[in-house]
Amino acid sequence: MTEKGGALEEAFRFLTEIGIIAQLAGTAFEKAMPEGMTMPQFVVLNHLARLGGEWTPLRLANAMQLTKGAMTNTLGHLIRKNFVAVRPDDRDGRSKLVSLTAEGLAARDRAIAALAPELAALVEGVSAELLTEAIPPLETVRRFLDRRRDRPSDR
Repeated sequence: MTEKGGALEEAFRFLTEIGIIAQLAGTAFEKAMPEGMTMPQFVVLNHLARLGGEWTPLRLANAMQLTKGAMTNTLGHLIRKNFVAVRPDDRDGRSKLVSLTAEGLAARDRAIAALAPELAALVEGVSAELLTEAIPPLETVRRFLDRRRDRPSDR
């Protein structure tokens, strides 16, 4: 096997492991979510809590790789729960801006607290040190994939 072929196999193996981890973590998160909170709702709340500011529904949909319709549906549930606020965009009257409410931040924090047993088991079973060491390379990969997603395809 060529060196390049081996590197491509390792890249595929790496992304396969991330995919499996995402599936397993998502299932565990879904089971731990407070009643009435879905994973998509949590992801939106967590995104807004981490990055702050106001986001258009389309920008949120793009960030999460969802259709605008799927994001509109998720936002509708969050609006009814008073977890996000929506207001018209002053610069573009056709667009809306979404922001996290205090209730939304509290709901996100409750969801994270509900995850504590899963997180504790992960730390105990894998080690906090290994998890901490894994974060920088994973962030590098995420940033690369984010940039690649946002540019025109060269394939």
